[in-house]
Amino acid sequence: MVMSVGSGGHFGRWLVRRLALGVVILLAVSLVVFVATQALPSDPARAILGRNATPQSVAALTHELGLGKPVVSQYLSWLSRMATGNLGTSLASRGPVSALIANRIVNSLTLLFFAGIIVLPLSFFLGSVTAVRRGPLDRVLLLIAIVLSAMPDFVIAIALVILFATTVFHFLPAVALVPPGSSPLDHPTELILPVMSLVILNVPYLYRLVRASMIDVLGSEYVGMAKLKGMPPRVVVVRHALRNALLPAIQGSGLVLGWLLGGVVVVENVFQYPGLGSALTDAVENRDLPVIQAIVFVFAIGIVLFNLTADALTIYLTPKLRTTAGS
Repeated sequence: MVMSVGSGGHFGRWLVRRLALGVVILLAVSLVVFVATQALPSDPARAILGRNATPQSVAALTHELGLGKPVVSQYLSWLSRMATGNLGTSLASRGPVSALIANRIVNSLTLLFFAGIIVLPLSFFLGSVTAVRRGPLDRVLLLIAIVLSAMPDFVIAIALVILFATTVFHFLPAVALVPPGSSPLDHPTELILPVMSLVILNVPYLYRLVRASMIDVLGSEYVGMAKLKGMPPRVVVVRHALRNALLPAIQGSGLVLGWLLGGVVVVENVFQYPGLGSALTDAVENRDLPVIQAIVFVFAIGIVLFNLTADALTIYLTPKLRTTAGS
C-alpha cells in the first residue's frame, strides 16, 4: 500500500521508513526460511555422507557443521554471517555459498532482464490499445489472457518445448545448457524458450490490469470534459488517460517482477538453465541448508526492492501523494 508523503524532506522520511520496513520484512523472511529449512525431513549430515555412513561419522560431521547446536544459536550465527555478506559454506560441495551462486545470480538476472524488457512494454501496449479500441480483437486477447493465466508454469514451458524444440518445428534447443563460466549472452538461442515462457506467464496479468485501468480512466469525468473541450482523441488518451492509468499498472509491475523471480525456479528447471532457480532445486534435493537459505533470501531481497521501486515511482508520478503529508 502506498503511503502519502510530502515533497522534499517528506519523501526522504518516507523512503527511510520504507527502507526500515523492508529490513523488518527481510528479518521476518530470514526467520521463516531458517525455521522451514530446519524442518526439512532429513539429516543433512546423513544426506552428505550417504546411507552407508556409520553413526560415528554422521555425528562427527554434524558436530563439525554446527548442526547440533540449539536452533536459536544456529539462527543468530547464520543471521550475523549474512549481515556481513558471508553466505556460509555449502554442506554438499564444502565450498563457499557465495562462490557457488555468484555465476547463477548473473545467469538468472540475464533471464529476468530480457523477460522484463519484453513483459512491461508489451503489457502496457496491449492494455492501452485494447482499452481504446475495444472490439473482437480485444475480446479474443482477453480470452487468451484468461486461459494462459489459469495454466501452471511448467505446462506452458513444456508446451513451448514440444512446439519449438521437439515434435512440431524443432529449431530451438530443448534445454538451455550454458557451459560453466560462460555468459548466457554468448548463447542467445539458449535464452529464447526460457524468456518466452516467462513472458507468456506474466503478460496476461499485467495486460489485463492496464486494460482495466485504462477503461476506468477513459470513463472518468475529467476525460469526458477534455473531449467536450474539443481536444484531439490522441491528446486525450496520451495526456489525460494514459498517465493516470499507469499508476495502478506501475504497482502491478512490482508484483509481476516479483512473480518473474518465482517463475524462474520452474522455468530454469524445465530448461535445465543454470540459474538460481535450478540451484535452489538442487540444494533442496541435497538438503544443502546454507544454499537454500541464501538463495531464498536473495529472492526476498529482490521482491522487496521491486515493490519499493514501484511505490517510489507511483509517488513520484502522483502530485497529490508528493504534496500531501501523511502515513
